Amino acid sequence: MSEQRQKLNKQTMGITDGLPLEASAGGIDELRKNIQMLMDIEAIKQLKHAYFRCIDTANLEELATLFHSDVEVDFKGGNYHLKYNGKAEYVAGMAQSFTKQTIGQHHGHHPEIQILSESEATGIWYLEDKFWVINHKYYTTGTVLYWDRYVKEDGRWLIRDTRYERLYEFNEALEEEPSPSSHYLGVHGAEPQA
Repeated sequence: MSEQRQKLNKQTMGITDGLPLEASAGGIDELRKNIQMLMDIEAIKQLKHAYFRCIDTANLEELATLFHSDVEVDFKGGNYHLKYNGKAEYVAGMAQSFTKQTIGQHHGHHPEIQILSESEATGIWYLEDKFWVINHKYYTTGTVLYWDRYVKEDGRWLIRDTRYERLYEFNEALEEEPSPSSHYLGVHGAEPQA
């Protein structure tokens, strides 16, 4: 990857402060709005956790329900740069990545959710991942900083824009093909492309 890398901070990621997280001094209607904002933050956390689960289990049908139809995706790793425009293109890309010959483990941590309005929010996530490509005897591990934009449509939060950049990444050629005693994607993953 190029040594020319953007600085990763809220300004360069386009993340601005959201609505303040403090209880209003108003009446019951204001209290309901405060509670709704906390529920929206929890819903966004559950959305992103579902994303990581669906990736690692190649649950593409459910994965598709988590995205806005016009989602924009931009992922920068150590030796790759993936861009997808639209939900269908992104899900097709994930089907090629999470196959019967792969094992993935993605743990998202430390969410920083900013509610911008009743229907817009942003989030920053810290990811630790591991990824094996069995038939190529290859292993990757590292961390990622995600920054997302979310929209609420018909009462559901969706991922509208998702980006990440690797903080570090190690790639390792393995001497032998891994032989896991349990391999979920070996049963439920897509057939690998040639």
